[in-house]
Amino acid sequence: MNEALLQLIWQYSLYKPAGLVTSEGEPVTVIQPGRLNRDSGPDFTEAKIKVGDTLLVGHVELHVNSSDWLKHGHQDDAAYRNIILHVVYKNDVDKVVDHVPVLELGGCIPSYISAQYAALQQNPGRIPCASQLHTIKRITKESWLSRLLAERWEQKLGDWDELLEDSKGDWRELLYWRMAANFGFKVNASPFLMLARSLPINVLAKQHENLLHIEALLFGQAGMLNRDFEEEYPDRLKKEYLYLKQKYKLEPIAVHLWKFMRMRPSNFPTVRIAQFAALVHRSLQLFAKIIETNSEQEIAPLLEVQASEYWDTHFRFDEVQDVPSVKHLGQDSIRNIIINTIAPIQFLYASRQGVDGLQEKALQLLDTVAAEKNNILGTWNASGWVAENASHSQALIQLYNHYCSKKRCMECGIGLNILRSAPGN
Repeated sequence: MNEALLQLIWQYSLYKPAGLVTSEGEPVTVIQPGRLNRDSGPDFTEAKIKVGDTLLVGHVELHVNSSDWLKHGHQDDAAYRNIILHVVYKNDVDKVVDHVPVLELGGCIPSYISAQYAALQQNPGRIPCASQLHTIKRITKESWLSRLLAERWEQKLGDWDELLEDSKGDWRELLYWRMAANFGFKVNASPFLMLARSLPINVLAKQHENLLHIEALLFGQAGMLNRDFEEEYPDRLKKEYLYLKQKYKLEPIAVHLWKFMRMRPSNFPTVRIAQFAALVHRSLQLFAKIIETNSEQEIAPLLEVQASEYWDTHFRFDEVQDVPSVKHLGQDSIRNIIINTIAPIQFLYASRQGVDGLQEKALQLLDTVAAEKNNILGTWNASGWVAENASHSQALIQLYNHYCSKKRCMECGIGLNILRSAPGN
């Protein structure tokens, strides 16, 4: 037994409630265990406990052994003067706290609780509960996935709120920034965002009818035109950029920020910038078009773009590729953008506007998109939990990254369900 497990047992009432008595023999009824306190001070606050005929409201402190009170120095800490109950696994020292009833919980905890806890914590697998997932009811899984998706978006949209403030509430600018970051697809997300923030969307709007000018602005601000070229196309881009840079008083980002190593050529930042330029050229009014569009079938055509003709034969400037290929944005990339940019910005917009119906539609959008395919989801598939759509896959990614990989089984809806279940049930 450790204190973290004892807190969990108390928080979720994973003990036999009948026959609870204090060390003085008074009956104990737990009306509310209280709220877990992760800061300094007592373990639980706002608890309601009936001891004998007396209703007590206040703080509860837990220890594996009652003598831990003294070891931790609580007797000299004013924060612990209003304790209404001292819950211990073993009462090894009587009356360590004057006038505070002691509840020894050890004999009331089913033996399988500790066994299940140890099995999860000591499991070396990537998903500690993999062998027990088949025992979990579908409704339990669905409920937990919904909470995980909300948690994932809450974390993500906190950063987006800051960007929205930076944009002075300009939703079109926010979409432009986040769409640019998405075109970086993790490896180059940061320089892509820096690029977009260095180049105001209003500047692009003034040039939106001329694809070459948009390409010149984006490649120039990316720091990729700061050299001499052999071919006509990049040389034209450079000349256009030098004029536009002076006109709009622009400063490019450092070219060394871009990563090419260990990447498929089709994902090179040069190709992605060319595709992004095509999207900007095609529609600067994308926000207005996507904000109330709630299915992949409607949104995907808005994102079906391809790089300009030069890139049919290039992955880099001045380097002709062996086999020509059209550099269009693939379906997997389009789905990635819908999942990681379109749906979240719809949800954030609805939240800011206070429109509950639009929030629900944003969540439902992911239900229309196929689940992602990656190493994490492959691990879930092997464990028998297959994502049915992008809502599921996003939630499972959150579950793995923030719970399974950190062994936070006791904070997980699935782990708690397993902990509560006696073996064989």
